[in-house]
Amino acid sequence: MIPERSPSDESLLRYAAGSLGAGPSLIIASHLEICRSCRARVAEFACVGAALLEDAPQASMRADALARTLERLDRPDTPLGAETSRSPRRAELGIPLPASLRDCEVGPWRWLAPGFRRSRIIVPGAPEANVMLLRGRPGLRLPAHGHVGTEFTLVLKGRLRDERGVFGPGDFDEADSGLDHEPVVGEDGECICLAALEGGMRMHGRIGRVLGSLLGF
Repeated sequence: MIPERSPSDESLLRYAAGSLGAGPSLIIASHLEICRSCRARVAEFACVGAALLEDAPQASMRADALARTLERLDRPDTPLGAETSRSPRRAELGIPLPASLRDCEVGPWRWLAPGFRRSRIIVPGAPEANVMLLRGRPGLRLPAHGHVGTEFTLVLKGRLRDERGVFGPGDFDEADSGLDHEPVVGEDGECICLAALEGGMRMHGRIGRVLGSLLGF
């Protein structure tokens, strides 16, 4: 069984099959760097997929494709936020980033609301992917909102809580269209999250609607 604060089996299966969008795949890849049990789960799904492909019509694929995938999964855990190659834009963020973001363009922090900032992530080959870093000051209460589609979030620093519990460094959250919540940043320090959206958000209240317009929802 995978840990509670990890991607769902459905998302891990889609990731292993290559059918998950570029944004969510990036968030899951970042989580896999630090979660051995989820890497093992993806390896299981990859093996099942390879077995099913044996009976499917042949397609062009490298002979060592499966071996290369399993090799990437079978590696020691990487400390959360392990440093990658640095560029001036990365340095401005003030935190180390997951290795999965090494080829991404990471924008500077932009003001969204008092105590709340965003940094845009451009994924190579997928400029349409809605990926961002979100940064909130201690005690910040984010606007109440729901989701159209699914929001994938990985906590990199600090803590975030809602009615479901507390999410800390390394925790993964999938918030689907059935969830409406009002997350709060822990009082012990700022929170920085890596997030991707499949679809959009339903912002509640006047402040939420203003923030939603700034985020493009």
